[in-house]
Amino acid sequence: MSNKKALIFSAPSGAGKSTVVNHLMETFPRLDFSITATTRPKRGNEENGKEYYFISREEFLELIERDAFVEWEEVYKDRYYGTLKIELERIWNGNKVAVFDVDVKGGINLKKKFGSDALSVFIAPPSLEVLEERLRKRGTDSPESIKERLAKAAIEMQDASHFDVVLVNDRLEDTLDKATEIVAAFIL
Repeated sequence: MSNKKALIFSAPSGAGKSTVVNHLMETFPRLDFSITATTRPKRGNEENGKEYYFISREEFLELIERDAFVEWEEVYKDRYYGTLKIELERIWNGNKVAVFDVDVKGGINLKKKFGSDALSVFIAPPSLEVLEERLRKRGTDSPESIKERLAKAAIEMQDASHFDVVLVNDRLEDTLDKATEIVAAFIL
């Protein structure tokens, strides 16, 4: 399975994971983003098949029954997220490295599944206070949602040790440089 490499990125919401992943996707042409299937509704300008595969809860449960997922998780009540096996086949058949942008439990599960063929990276905020400030500045979440995300982040931070690398996103430029070095060493 050595040509079937995977990069797994996990982080609490608002830690900067998507920014890091987008930077790496632009830097390394060999990377291909693994699109997650989800039952959550689209936000803003999201497109089906680009950011996510948006499917109904019923479809998702049917796919679970058919063993169509590499891993899946009910992240919030009735909000399912999962990695489809056909998505990985698409990436690996193109001789690319699969890039996952997943929640912490999903990241841990994928690392267990892929072992040394995967590099798992946990992106941590410098502190929960900084994370709260970032979530408020982002302006996409209600105060209740921010409170829920912070509570979840406090729990997720305890799982950082299950990852190969923990990157503290204190200064974005430094974080992007470190991420680029780590990924270059892994895929080359």
